[in-house]
Amino acid sequence: MNKKELFTLLQQVKNGRINPAQALQKLCLPPVEVLESARLDHHRLLRTGLPEAVFGENKTVAQLVEILQAMLQGPTVVLATRVDPAKAEQVCAQVDGLQYHPDSGLLTGNKEYITKNMHRGTVMVITAGTSDLPIAEEAQLCLEYFGHPVETLYDVGVAGIHRILSHGEQIQQAVCLIVVAGMEGALPSVVAGMTPSPVIAVPSSVGYGTGTGGFSALLGMLNSCAPGMAVVNIDNGFGAACMAAAINRKRF
Repeated sequence: MNKKELFTLLQQVKNGRINPAQALQKLCLPPVEVLESARLDHHRLLRTGLPEAVFGENKTVAQLVEILQAMLQGPTVVLATRVDPAKAEQVCAQVDGLQYHPDSGLLTGNKEYITKNMHRGTVMVITAGTSDLPIAEEAQLCLEYFGHPVETLYDVGVAGIHRILSHGEQIQQAVCLIVVAGMEGALPSVVAGMTPSPVIAVPSSVGYGTGTGGFSALLGMLNSCAPGMAVVNIDNGFGAACMAAAINRKRF
């Protein structure tokens, strides 16, 4: 159940179309659907403002098929993250209504249930380099399915500082910003010094040698002296999108 369904149910009680006992019966339905491979939380959107999402990286094709088929039956968007192309091809061959996005590794469905007009403004997703695009695309697409308008600004890292400085006015207009960077992870600190809005820094695993799979960028971001900046885990575009949605969401 989502907020729209709950509001409709309350209106039906108010208008006398159903009685309180019937409404109570609907509200008492178990919010968890037990499958062989998972337990679906059908009240997560109502409770947290974010739909349930599936972490697809370590799930089998059979598990994803079972879970996504069940999710597609509900009145909410469907998201599965970290799905590789071979696995996505097999899942899509067995489940109708899914779309695969190879740039982000996302499987999506039920686009018609995207909630509109529940945001304060625009979220901007920025990358230091082209190699950071998969993480940025994950964040962007998740935000779009959460119902938030997104602008992107790619390949503006500190190796050519003029590239980001020339977008100062655009950056200042965003309600929240997600900044993805690998290597030394310096770009989020620069952006946080250019805007009064919160910046969510995402260290990417781009780099080599002492980059150590994104740990150098992560530590650099955690040690930033720029105010108004928070950091999520390495390559966690989905987590950054969830935080940005929480910041940008209208409560009512």
